[in-house]
Amino acid sequence: MRILLVEDSEDLGDAVASKLRLSGHAVEWARDGDAAAELGLGESFDAILLDINLPGRDGFAVLAALRAARIATPVLVMTARSEIDDKIGILDLGADDYLVKPFDLRELEARLRALLRRPSGAAASAVRIGDLVLDHAAGTAQLGARPLELSRREFRLLEILTSRLGQVIPKQRLMDQLFSLEDEVSENALELYVSRLRRKLHGAPLSIVTVRGAGYAARPHEA
Repeated sequence: MRILLVEDSEDLGDAVASKLRLSGHAVEWARDGDAAAELGLGESFDAILLDINLPGRDGFAVLAALRAARIATPVLVMTARSEIDDKIGILDLGADDYLVKPFDLRELEARLRALLRRPSGAAASAVRIGDLVLDHAAGTAQLGARPLELSRREFRLLEILTSRLGQVIPKQRLMDQLFSLEDEVSENALELYVSRLRRKLHGAPLSIVTVRGAGYAARPHEA
């Protein structure tokens, strides 16, 4: 996932960002409400982790701005407030879920996975394409009886491509989801990951094809 983290606490923000990056996610960290609104309105994310008490505009204002702009990105609110009225207000503004601080980072990741399954209606964390199985929760893939040795970014690339099976995904979109804004990368880096993934998918029931001038697509083989 490409995640926008909005948190003004250096300790908590660093802990959450480090945990998510170790799990293979690309994380952009905004430390105040104005920066959060600018990133949320101007960039594309798979999920937003949003604190409520922020410098500048608060989390309520950020969330209201996102929903007013018809941005439907799943939002998980992190708040130290435990009053029931605040929880109702958060959900009424358009948040998808909330966590009351302090929380376990493992629960945070589980909530994120649940949020990302909701739009597609997926009931399970594992997806099967022929004899290729992707376990989104574990971050692993298996081809028949053979586990695929994929790096975190290789798995994420495969995950993105297979989530839109047969559709062309622009190179820039893939780069945005695989790398953070601070990473200095070129299309050559993306092409390298695609090349590695193709080799590891030898014998799989799908191919990663290059659509010249457009991007890449994962296309299943005809039975």
